[in-house]
Amino acid sequence: MKPVVLVVIDGLTPSMFEAADTPAIRFLAEQGSYRRATSTFPSLTPVCLSSIATGAHPDVHEIPHLVWWHRGERRLVEYGSSFGAVRAAGIPRSRRDTIVDLNAKHLSRRAETIYEALEATGLTTGAINITCYRGPNRHLPTIPGVPPVYGPKRFFFYSLYESDRTGAPIAVRNRALGSIDAYAASVGRWLVTRDGFDFLVYYLPDYDFASHLTGPDSAHEALARSDAAIAALMDAAGGPEEFIERYAVIVCSDHGQSHVEQVARLDAGDDLVTASNRAGMVYTDDPRGVAERFDRQSAAGIVLFLEDGRVIARRDGDEDPSLLDTVPDGRARATAALRNPNAGEVLVSAAPGWEFADLAGRDHLGGGSHGSLEQADSEVPMLAVGLEEPPASITQIKETVLRNFGLFSPAPGGKEAV
Repeated sequence: MKPVVLVVIDGLTPSMFEAADTPAIRFLAEQGSYRRATSTFPSLTPVCLSSIATGAHPDVHEIPHLVWWHRGERRLVEYGSSFGAVRAAGIPRSRRDTIVDLNAKHLSRRAETIYEALEATGLTTGAINITCYRGPNRHLPTIPGVPPVYGPKRFFFYSLYESDRTGAPIAVRNRALGSIDAYAASVGRWLVTRDGFDFLVYYLPDYDFASHLTGPDSAHEALARSDAAIAALMDAAGGPEEFIERYAVIVCSDHGQSHVEQVARLDAGDDLVTASNRAGMVYTDDPRGVAERFDRQSAAGIVLFLEDGRVIARRDGDEDPSLLDTVPDGRARATAALRNPNAGEVLVSAAPGWEFADLAGRDHLGGGSHGSLEQADSEVPMLAVGLEEPPASITQIKETVLRNFGLFSPAPGGKEAV
């Protein structure tokens, strides 16, 4: 039973992973088992990272999108579709939603995180930069006036929360040149040299940032920097062979990406629309009427709503449940998304090539985006080294890790037991 390192390279597509000629990824791929796995829906980072941490889809963890309407507080929640969207929603409120309340209030208590499950058995967990981090340990900020949060024992979050003094550089000094992944590498090196964890989430977001700008198969320099961050862990262990002798490893992404060729604003008349990237939601009293309205909008791909408890899927006026068989694990992912109590009554998966402008009208035209049910957004690379077969979904990572430690995992939303 080895400690486990989970490496999440945000936005990395299977095609880029499979073609990677970077030394650390290539070494791990040669030692492990690989498959293409499935993300969740909407395939947006807060939703996906919550699914990784809880082992559940959005019907259980209740994080619905990057931007959503809080029915209880009657306000928008904006986790960071763009800086313009954050500014439009209110910077102080959006920062608190993203950094603190996603975990403290929005993430359902029905969904036990992997940190909570493992630390309940006496194991030490760690997380670097991942936004879904809820755990049992209280952490004070490095900046006065920011609220304390609860996370894993070893917790490092963009230099804002640091459970230990590691000497790492400031995380956000130059995002475009990979400063966040460099911060993760510095912290990860410190942890490995001290055997400081039983389970570590090593989240590397800079690839996704670059891929949004250049497109899903063009961010080669960013992937090389992510690879260097993985190599830093290997070096700290004494080399690649020593690293996999000490640790079991999972390498994956949280979602894929698509090329953005056209941009549109979703039009639902007087009803409230929350949209960004390649997924949108509508909060309405007339789901069928709104869904039929989208028949005339080229940007709308598969449109979903519930009617008499049944999942209805439409595209271009065609209403057929088999539409969901054309996308990876479509029925299960669509059903879970619709049954999230924080989701809109109508969910819209963008048509291929299209993106929905966010609250501030920002987009990634000419670059990459994600969020839809379509294969390009929904498939992720999944590599397991020193473990059982790689998980078929990001929602199965938690169970794979628990089984490594001899723990039993029931259905998502339940409690784990030895």
